[in-house]
Amino acid sequence: MDYEKILTAAYTALIDQKGENPVLLDLRELTVVTDYFLITTGRNPNHLKALADHLREKLGVLGLTPARQEGDQDTRWILLDYGFLVVHLLGQDERDFYRLEDLWYGAKRLTPTIA
Repeated sequence: MDYEKILTAAYTALIDQKGENPVLLDLRELTVVTDYFLITTGRNPNHLKALADHLREKLGVLGLTPARQEGDQDTRWILLDYGFLVVHLLGQDERDFYRLEDLWYGAKRLTPTIA
């Protein structure tokens, strides 16, 4: 499995759909739960749903489907669990409150190369 290709595709999908302030964290040295977190902010529940739909579509082309999904069109936090990658799509208030980037202090921030 080409993780770099998948991470770049996921990151690009969120940028394409106007996800705000996407952050990709490398958690491999910090936890065994997952290897990467991809976090971005959506403007409202409809935008969060559009982000999730677009991401599922783009990763689906690569043969990936989330093993688990939490949240729906009425929520302010959608989680897509791909095993090695967990994607958090949050409203701004939720992102500010939970501060996932700060909780995983020491995680490397990655910036995929976008073609």
